[in-house]
Amino acid sequence: MGTKVLTMLEPLWQGFPPVDPPAVSGSASRTLPPRYESVRSARAFTRETLQGWELDELFDSVALVVSELVTNALRHAILATSEHADTTPPARLHLMRWSSRLICAVRDPSNDSPVAGEADSAAESGRGLYLVDSFSDSWGWHPLAGATHGKIVWALFRLP
Repeated sequence: MGTKVLTMLEPLWQGFPPVDPPAVSGSASRTLPPRYESVRSARAFTRETLQGWELDELFDSVALVVSELVTNALRHAILATSEHADTTPPARLHLMRWSSRLICAVRDPSNDSPVAGEADSAAESGRGLYLVDSFSDSWGWHPLAGATHGKIVWALFRLP
């Protein structure tokens, strides 16, 4: 993994159990255009990546979490500023694999912290981060450092 990617993802390492960023055994990244169809392409990208890493059995849980993280980025950080859609940076999905863990991270241009809604089964929305918490082993977020605006919201899965 290149130095530029490691530097860009430096905030991601904060708050994790100790890891050695250069020891990443696989990484993949995809830019997500500012439209809801990006959720479907994020799921397809996740399927292809997990198949390549021979982690097909994790697809259902990981894809659900990826869908929620991407939907939140689009809804609250990208499409919420639609009057500036031409100048709003896109979201980006990162998948990183170590020997014992997988991290899904979505970078978006908003500085606002993610807020978990109530898990109301009758509501049409508001359960995204509750699902992320339920299906992943842990999750969190970090603001981007330096001149780059935005944040990274991540979810960690322990590998069998």
